Amino acid sequence: MSILDAVAQLPVNLNFNIQSASTSEQVLTVSNRIDTASLPVKIIKGKMDGPVFSIVAGIHGYEYPPIMAVQQIMAEIDPDKLKGTLLIVPVANTTAFFGRTVFYNPADGKNLNRVFPGKPDGTISERLAHLITIQIITRSTVFLDVHAGDAGEDLTDFVCYYDNKNTPEQTDLARRLAEGTGFPLLVTYPFNLAKTEPAEYAFKHATQQGITALSMEAGKLGGVQQRSVQQIKTGIYNILRELDMYASAGKPVPRPVILNRQHYLKSPEKGIFYSDLKSGDTVSKGQKIGMISDVFGKTIADINAEQAGIILYKIGTPPVNKGETILCIGYHCTAK
Repeated sequence: MSILDAVAQLPVNLNFNIQSASTSEQVLTVSNRIDTASLPVKIIKGKMDGPVFSIVAGIHGYEYPPIMAVQQIMAEIDPDKLKGTLLIVPVANTTAFFGRTVFYNPADGKNLNRVFPGKPDGTISERLAHLITIQIITRSTVFLDVHAGDAGEDLTDFVCYYDNKNTPEQTDLARRLAEGTGFPLLVTYPFNLAKTEPAEYAFKHATQQGITALSMEAGKLGGVQQRSVQQIKTGIYNILRELDMYASAGKPVPRPVILNRQHYLKSPEKGIFYSDLKSGDTVSKGQKIGMISDVFGKTIADINAEQAGIILYKIGTPPVNKGETILCIGYHCTAK
């Protein structure tokens, strides 16, 4: 058999027909005859029928708390006590994960979370996105994409969803699930994407297709913060309980602070960024956030907040390039 024939026979379709109260570990593969990408998938099928809850971690391979949380979830779930099916991708971007690559797939230099729904005949990241779209997203009753702050991102933990007015039932369920996760902050994004426009982001594409979708962001600076790992696990178990899929010991969940608008502050210059603030801090309009110097230490720009709110994430390392997002401020707007 030739190499090309071997590539053509790699598994690309998920075997979803497994016995009740059982598990299956499968590895799907896509290739463009130059690069190859694998997609590990664990199916946990419950004893009783119910929803399909899909969880994807590691779309960005340097975001570790989601990956570590999902490792524990896979080991803990008892299929005999599960109603419905859990469809888990423990590491979506294995090339970036094992290559310790920030944001991008080293094989083609693309950000996997900017190419959804992907292309069956595109670059390896585009093919991987297409595989996730066809084999995971389209099977989902509820789709969860879990992220963290990458190596240069100081991020505060939050849960989020898109406020898609075109699918009120699915959006209402996303809101209810998000509110019950136990995350202290709930971020809602406006949704005005046409049906034919590429969504770019995985859970935005799921939302566009009328699937209940949400995302968690927990962890920062490319590390493994156990508090964030536990926050993700708690959120997932709370979603399972809310969907009546899995009984778990729950605690009263305080109502989260809801932030329905975002302001992105871009860097005016390339240089070295200084700031005493951190993610989760509250800022006022006009407050000095930090400054940028050149490589000789000369100040070339002062950075001031243009919007009051809570810092959701900010650059947490010194280098900054012109046009990059320095920080994102979440706030609440009551205007219709």
